[in-house]
Amino acid sequence: MATSHLNISNKWSDAIVQCYGLTKDPLNGDYMLVMNELDTDLRKYLQQNHNQLTWKERIQIAASLIEAISRVHYENAIHRDLHSGNLLFRFGDRFIISDLGFCGPADKPLKSVYGNLPYIAPEVISGKVTTFKSDIYSIGILMWEISSGQTPFINYEHNYDLAMNIVNGIRPKIVSGTPLEYKNLMKQCWDADPSKRPDIDTLWKKISEVNFDYQINQMNY
Repeated sequence: MATSHLNISNKWSDAIVQCYGLTKDPLNGDYMLVMNELDTDLRKYLQQNHNQLTWKERIQIAASLIEAISRVHYENAIHRDLHSGNLLFRFGDRFIISDLGFCGPADKPLKSVYGNLPYIAPEVISGKVTTFKSDIYSIGILMWEISSGQTPFINYEHNYDLAMNIVNGIRPKIVSGTPLEYKNLMKQCWDADPSKRPDIDTLWKKISEVNFDYQINQMNY
């Protein structure tokens, strides 16, 4: 997994936190990645700034994270643990990916469920292997978090009941005023049927179109 981060980050340093290599903790023998230190993550950024963010800015953030995730998929790798705590603020409204600890080749699936429960695709919770479409589900939840400024399922215990609710179709309540194009794309991403979710190329194309419209038309609401 460390090799995946090292290889991908060196190739796509504009989208993945730069990884310089490995070091070993002399006290416990654990290996650690040596990476750039950045100021904050998406979760904290939204908590601190959400009330001031326009839809133009929120869509730009969503577009930047989708672009970053596309770099991982282009390397035929699946992230497997996307959440707002491992998307780090770089500059402007751009976020880049960190923590590729579970990232690996698509043809070498993990045999266990890992990750942050509110972002895990229902089929993965049910015991199926992670796929590219599992990452797309996580993107849908992240798009909701960007729209709301809240951590998904914040009022729920992260337990078996929440897991079963997600499998049975529960999703975060869509925020009033969410632009139609953004809402539809988000719902496609978190569809219970992985085959109905867009692939990363389609998703990047669609969010780019929405982002372009907002940037050009200067829609500041």
